[in-house]
Amino acid sequence: MGIIWTILIGFVVGLIARALKPGDDSAGFIVTTIIGVLGSLVATYVGQALNLYAVGQPAGWIASVLGAIVLLFLWGMVKKKG
Repeated sequence: MGIIWTILIGFVVGLIARALKPGDDSAGFIVTTIIGVLGSLVATYVGQALNLYAVGQPAGWIASVLGAIVLLFLWGMVKKKG
């Protein structure tokens, strides 16, 4: 059941990030979900490195969305080059 929640939360985080980031982000369901999940992971590990979160503690919604927005900018840069 944990993986299903991770996918659902990743999708919601990805949708919120796409809504907040300016520009055209024409990504599908799978890319949006992957960016949301990876954004949460990035926020968790960066937060742990900065001692904002304890080891094993996940990032919050806001940090996850910010991580996903950073990944969306990177995705846009990679997509333009291709």
